[in-house]
Amino acid sequence: MHKYKYIEREKSWLNFNARVLQEAADDTVPLLERLRFLGIFSNNLDEFFRVRFAAIRRLSLSGISGKNHFGGISTHQLLKEITQIVIKQQAESLKILHTIEAKLETENIFIIDENHISQEHELFLKDFFIQKISPELITIILNDLAEFPVLKDSVGYLAVKLVMKKKSEVHYALIEIPTTINRFVVLPSNDEKQFVILLDDVIRHHLGSIFNIFDCESISAHMVKITRDAQLEMDSDLSKSMLEKIASSVKDRRIGEPVRFIYDELIEQDTLKFILDKMHIISSDSIIPGGKYHNRRDYMKFPNLGRFDLLYKTNPPLPVPGLNLEGSILEKISRKDYLIHAPYQSFSYLTKFLREAALDPKVLTIKITLYRLAKNSQIISSLINAAKNGKKVTVQIELQARFDEASNISYAEQMQTEGIQLIFGIKGLKVHSKVCVIERIEDDSVKRYGFISTGNFNEQTAKIYTDVTLLTSHQGILKDASKIFEFFEINYRLYRYKHLIVSPHYTRSRFNRMIDREIVNASAGKEAYLKLKMNSLSDFELIDKLYEASNAGVKIQLEVRGICSLIPGIPGMSENIEAISIVDNYLEHSRIYIFGNAGDPEVYISSADFMTRNLDARVEVTCPIYDEKIKKELIDIFDIGWKGNVKARFHSEKLNNKYRVRKGYEPIFRAQFETYNYHQNKVEAINANV
Repeated sequence: MHKYKYIEREKSWLNFNARVLQEAADDTVPLLERLRFLGIFSNNLDEFFRVRFAAIRRLSLSGISGKNHFGGISTHQLLKEITQIVIKQQAESLKILHTIEAKLETENIFIIDENHISQEHELFLKDFFIQKISPELITIILNDLAEFPVLKDSVGYLAVKLVMKKKSEVHYALIEIPTTINRFVVLPSNDEKQFVILLDDVIRHHLGSIFNIFDCESISAHMVKITRDAQLEMDSDLSKSMLEKIASSVKDRRIGEPVRFIYDELIEQDTLKFILDKMHIISSDSIIPGGKYHNRRDYMKFPNLGRFDLLYKTNPPLPVPGLNLEGSILEKISRKDYLIHAPYQSFSYLTKFLREAALDPKVLTIKITLYRLAKNSQIISSLINAAKNGKKVTVQIELQARFDEASNISYAEQMQTEGIQLIFGIKGLKVHSKVCVIERIEDDSVKRYGFISTGNFNEQTAKIYTDVTLLTSHQGILKDASKIFEFFEINYRLYRYKHLIVSPHYTRSRFNRMIDREIVNASAGKEAYLKLKMNSLSDFELIDKLYEASNAGVKIQLEVRGICSLIPGIPGMSENIEAISIVDNYLEHSRIYIFGNAGDPEVYISSADFMTRNLDARVEVTCPIYDEKIKKELIDIFDIGWKGNVKARFHSEKLNNKYRVRKGYEPIFRAQFETYNYHQNKVEAINANV
């Protein structure tokens, strides 16, 4: 047996973020998109420390070694190794940023700092500082405070050292960098040159003005940032509603334990020591030196400056053949199923479905699960419209959708006011399923319509996340979907489903049985394969089952965008398993599961990854596809991804993110571009026959 059976989950996640960093380093990616990938890398890392690193740290502080959970490594050692990896990645990201900035200068785009401000820009910035920045600044003198201020999670601060002329006395201060103002200030252009300065540097440039009441000999400022544990501590007070408990926990999150402290490595040692001592941050915490600027996640919103030639070409979302946004969508679905593949195809079909249901006099009820919602959500507007039209609207909204709690609480309060019945989930289980069912009176009986998806009902993320959604009037599937809503309300009963596979009760066992069937078929000499597309694969039991299938001769293709704890291609363990990850312009998010079934493939879409939490601790829905054309379409979508030879990397034990290299005779095949072409060709073929 191979020495190791699994790749440690946290290291695999960091390896995924390294793939994001590869995109930032890739010369073939448009320059402004490379900045965006740097921002995504930084944002991902913030969330990693707030959630995963924080969880391991809690285990370490409690004295739990965690070796059984982390592949034989102790929590203490794992924290050290994570910190070392992150320091290396941060240094690499800084090099990439400098390279991008140099290339931007060749395009006449200059990101300047406080030491390179022209006289023309001086006048502009003086007015900008007085009018826009100064009123927003929070500045705190630290020396004489009885208690050190609570630094906000993932907000940037300038740690300021003031050396007085009198007796060289030293004062320390903190300036909170405002988040209400765009981090990137676009300056007046000059001779076709475009200039951008960071808000941090505008503040540095005006330190003398900020501290003009002090008689200073010198003032210096260096950036620091704290990342806090994002765990919600739930109040056990039985008199409080779930809404009140979550709202209270979200407020308390701002003072969670620090899990990472990042500082400008050029900061004076006395300033650094003063802050670390006052915050009681010890060496066992993750203290990471960095560059002059932190919160590089803000590069996701770097201004386009009108330079669309430095961005990816935007492809308009395509229509779904046979569906029309102007006619009745329910009438179309009553005859056959349809598949929507966002962002290649328009998300508007889902909002159209809900708007039509809200107005249709024959529609009695609408039931939907909501996890993450867009700002100013059209989904919420449609549901409120339905309630105002007398429909009985039931919404299961997940208040514990991480980092979306405050938004979901606000939407929940809004819906409650409008008379929508809300369900706040089940104790111990997050509801991650993506389901909608409506009931409509037809010929004196009730007929159901609905949709089941791999992604959130969020029109904003639908522009950048790849997800598939089934629109259906299959009464068996939708009867099962209705039972899920019954489970939300009466969850001490165990419900049985004829079509859907539902976590936490059935998903693990059903996946195991379907893999076992492939093993039996392979042993009998029949066609046996698995094609599995997901975000993450980390459940050891299912990994062992895939190893067993590999050893039985089942051919296994895995498209795993993020964490992959399985080690592919090891003789005697996984030689029949290949695994790739695609990181490109869109975020691969759909879960598509294809089982060979001796030449009669079964195809499923799912909200669940192969992770323990999705199998055992969440309400997830996996939906069978019965329509043969949609089956073929999903198999085609998987195969297009599998043929990718531009943005596809191999998962491997070495964690080296090796690209799939084209053979000399193979043409370039970029999976996401080819997926768009695939859908476009279908539209053109239908139009040609009209």
